[in-house]
Amino acid sequence: MTNQTFFKYFSVFLFSLILVFSAEGQISNPLKKAKDALKKETDKTLNQNNTNVLKSGDKKSNDPSVSAVVPKGTKDIYVSVERGSNRRDGSKSSPVKDLQKAIDIAPEGAVIHVAQGNYLGKLDAGYFEVKKYLSIIGGYSDDFSTRNPVKYRTMIQPPATAIGTNANHGLMDIYVKGKRNGVILIDGLFFDKGFMNRYVSPNVSDPRFAAPEGCETGILNPPGMNINQPYMRAETSVSNQLIHGDVEGQVTIRNCVFVNGSHFGIQMGHIGGHYEIYNNIFINSRMAAVEIRGMNNKPGESTVDFHHNTVLFTWRRDWAPGDKDMGYAFRFMTRVDADIHHNIIGCSDFSALDRTYIDADKTRESERVTSAWDNLFFNNIEADLTLPSGGGKFLRIFAKQFEDVDQLVKYEGNREMNNTEIGMLSQKIDEPYLKAFLSMESSSSLTHNPNSSENTARQILGLNQRGTSKFSVSMYSNAYPFEKAADLFGAIKSYGAQLP
Repeated sequence: MTNQTFFKYFSVFLFSLILVFSAEGQISNPLKKAKDALKKETDKTLNQNNTNVLKSGDKKSNDPSVSAVVPKGTKDIYVSVERGSNRRDGSKSSPVKDLQKAIDIAPEGAVIHVAQGNYLGKLDAGYFEVKKYLSIIGGYSDDFSTRNPVKYRTMIQPPATAIGTNANHGLMDIYVKGKRNGVILIDGLFFDKGFMNRYVSPNVSDPRFAAPEGCETGILNPPGMNINQPYMRAETSVSNQLIHGDVEGQVTIRNCVFVNGSHFGIQMGHIGGHYEIYNNIFINSRMAAVEIRGMNNKPGESTVDFHHNTVLFTWRRDWAPGDKDMGYAFRFMTRVDADIHHNIIGCSDFSALDRTYIDADKTRESERVTSAWDNLFFNNIEADLTLPSGGGKFLRIFAKQFEDVDQLVKYEGNREMNNTEIGMLSQKIDEPYLKAFLSMESSSSLTHNPNSSENTARQILGLNQRGTSKFSVSMYSNAYPFEKAADLFGAIKSYGAQLP
């Protein structure tokens, strides 16, 4: 039996063992009748939206998760890092070189077409700023004759030396408001922060920090931490998101890849309108893959549809293996109605979905409409869904119990992956990375000397004793190989991201 065959069956067997969990606690809700009415209205709206989508031709009728239709705008601007020049006019025959230049010269409502290559921003700053309603479409060949986002990769992949990246910028910042029907479209871009982050080098003498076999790097040295070990890539990690901003209007993010985020994948404020985030791959995000927070006080004015995405390997905030904080694929935030469906969500360090945020205004909270249905889950370490249980504690809920969660208006069809699906997906994931995650270990220890001079003095002053903590983790947000991330498109038919 080959190593590859052995690993395939080993993965199926091990996943099957991991998926046996139980949840605790019960939630009661006196507004069940109101919620049932809301559910009926939500189903009606969803059915109408699906009908409208198929009629409009915006998505392929045989696969509602994929759209390759390029919209018409007020002007078409073309960008090619290989053939362009920022002194040109941005026409197809005379493209500009820099994506930020194209954004700056574009009129509102323009469509920017971006050829394959790595784009670094103005003066190689490593980020882009969008301050007007427009569409950015990546995945073109150099001559713009063909579009295939997987084959012709349009990347935002800054090196460690990017001069402008800091905690104040995501790789793409989008700050636009004023038009509830204004359109922002991000389509076919690859976001990767893997060369900007600081990672522990695989070549260390301390076995606590040895990189898992076959992995590119040791563990992430997260923002604000200082792991005193030889490092590789950037000198420090910074807390900038892959996409960040606050937007009012109609926002669509599709056919993109988000990989190696040392902060959130997408973290945005929702001023009002509708966000649709679909057919994307999120892999190796720290803290959360997607967080969309509400920024208005009127229930129902901010809605999010998060569907047909593949989300893998989201990590807690701190590498130390103590009480976990964060590690979610999607967070239900207050003042936003969110509909989560047909996603693949696996290997979350804490939970696939977070529904612990509760609006302090009880009326607004009672009017929130949140749903999670027809999603596939696997190997989410603590839970598939977290709920508040009081005192800062969380209820841990798994897919088979979603029907008992009153906060979910629509809940049907969620389940853990079956063995066949696990086998199909595991063949698409980088094998050393998955193997290291499945065998991940951590430990902590405290060394305490009550007779040390420091503790003697602290005892005299009535202060608590202090010791030295040591932590050991075999894996924590190690860099995922960028070139393999797109392999996850189309891993399982009808669920997760499909080939664009």
